[in-house]
Amino acid sequence: MIEYLRKVYPKSQEQLFTLLYQNLTEQKKVFLVTANPETMMNGYRNVEYDELLKDKKTLIIPDGIGVVKMAQRIGNPVPNRITGVHTVQKLLHFGNKNELSAYFYGSKPEVLKKFSSILKKDYPNLKVAGMVDGYHYKDDEVMQDALKKQPDLVFVALGIPRQELLIHRYFEQFSKGVFLGVGGSFDVLSGFKKRAPKAFIQLNCEWLYRLIKEPYRIKRFYNNNMKFIWLTKKEMKGNH
Repeated sequence: MIEYLRKVYPKSQEQLFTLLYQNLTEQKKVFLVTANPETMMNGYRNVEYDELLKDKKTLIIPDGIGVVKMAQRIGNPVPNRITGVHTVQKLLHFGNKNELSAYFYGSKPEVLKKFSSILKKDYPNLKVAGMVDGYHYKDDEVMQDALKKQPDLVFVALGIPRQELLIHRYFEQFSKGVFLGVGGSFDVLSGFKKRAPKAFIQLNCEWLYRLIKEPYRIKRFYNNNMKFIWLTKKEMKGNH
């Protein structure tokens, strides 16, 4: 866990977005992983995921408050959360302003349909290079199509760990672009799922709101969040 936490982006949200805009302007490429405890636990349980988290080219951003707090505990001065949803919004805004192209893969057909109309209305200058739902399991076909189109932005909403593993497998073949596994961001941005109320967000308690709304997540929360904290503390003790 400590090795992952040392790699978490240690600067502010504004500095991250400046870096991403610079990458887009200079047509460089970057692979962002939005990290919460579940992300870290996937690295612990899955060899391929462990490799992608440790890869120098992967930029880990702190999506969960647990990651922020534990990074601080090991001496990485991470100032605050940088959420996936907000990062997607910022990239779409920048893409619209600069007439960039974007590729969207994942989520349900009905979510994408609604999301597509929101993109047309709110981001009219953004070029949609591709939009494919995540329910036909033709990952390689979709990525081959994206490769042909070489978009500036690639958003993959297939859930952890599938989305990051897929990006990592193809990342080297692309010549440019910002790549991001976005989980349920399309659901939130299309209005299918409500984001936590402002008070929960400001108190860094979105996880609590999610547990109240979806109690079936409690087991998942324990298996990831609690174990992540326990393993990090255990490693910290072992390092003393």
